[in-house]
Amino acid sequence: MSNSNHWIGGNRIELLENGEEFFPRVFDAIRGAQREVIVETFILFEDKVGMGLHAALREAAQRGAKVDLMIDGFGSPDLSREFIEGLTSVGVKVRVFDPGQRFMGQRLNVFRRMHRKIVVVDGERAFVGGINYSADHLLDFGPKAKQDYAVALAGPIVAEIHQFALRAIAVGGKGAGWFRRRLKQAPSVRQTTAGEADAMFVTRDNRRHTNDIERHYRAAIRSARERIVIANAYFFPGYRLINELRRAARRGVDVRLILQGEPDMPIVKTAASMLYHHLLHAGVRIYEYCDRPLHGKVALMDDRWSTVGSSNLDPLSLSLNLEANVVVRDKAFNEVLWQRMDQLMQHSCKRIDTADLASEWSGWRLVRSFFIFHFLRWYPAWLN
Repeated sequence: MSNSNHWIGGNRIELLENGEEFFPRVFDAIRGAQREVIVETFILFEDKVGMGLHAALREAAQRGAKVDLMIDGFGSPDLSREFIEGLTSVGVKVRVFDPGQRFMGQRLNVFRRMHRKIVVVDGERAFVGGINYSADHLLDFGPKAKQDYAVALAGPIVAEIHQFALRAIAVGGKGAGWFRRRLKQAPSVRQTTAGEADAMFVTRDNRRHTNDIERHYRAAIRSARERIVIANAYFFPGYRLINELRRAARRGVDVRLILQGEPDMPIVKTAASMLYHHLLHAGVRIYEYCDRPLHGKVALMDDRWSTVGSSNLDPLSLSLNLEANVVVRDKAFNEVLWQRMDQLMQHSCKRIDTADLASEWSGWRLVRSFFIFHFLRWYPAWLN
């Protein structure tokens, strides 16, 4: 499947934080669609947010726009027949990503997931990030509300995202002939300059682009000379990325990680904390976000490179899931992201020191950690 892996200039890119900024922008864009709407998401729940998306998609379809929605069968398993039929009855095409065979009605491969979060409207506007369509992305959900990010895009990069989304529909069962016809029928948009940002749309799949997102992370870390900030909900990368972070810190780069302090799954913190000694001793600063569960997947390097997307830095995202990130080269966007991350570190995080870690690292603890690390790192490759 297409994956640009080259810089495209002339884009306007806006950072959207949490559901309060994301949902109104997306729903307004969909309601205003004239010709086409494509939505991909891992989670769609039948709550007030899901019903908001439902209403916007129906409105676009009733006005004559072609509307395609793809959800993941594992992430969105409980949508009612009424919810689905409310979409299909007005012409919305609903697809469910559910690879492989089922046994007694159960999905066997629960680890391979369509984890992307993409919206493309009329081939002119796009949204990419980590925010699902569920009420737990809103602050009024309470202490378990997620902290997360997405980007709104306009400019030539949208054409790349649009073609990718159409190919994803074709791969999902429509075929190459359908893709060619749909591409000819797609909105004719003159991709004019919308801003000053360079951007790349980078994805991972289990075919041709198995490590593209991780590769871009590692290249940016190697090139960093001043600062690296990575905020990632599920942080358990492989040796190469960890070692790039350690080398960067040792050559004097200010390397900071923002990880979960109040995780939605306890094993997340356990896995990440196994790396703390290794990273802290190299000079990496670690901050645990403690206000509520962190769900973000963002990073910045120096004063120009940034990324926002769906990909965690863990075995599932790096080895199994279908993911999508936008990589940005723009000083203004980098500064906005830095200000948001700095705000988190100053007011919502606890900085971890070696004194906070267990002081006694027995031989058994080291052996156990070694085997747990390798199991967590490599089990996706065994499943793939």
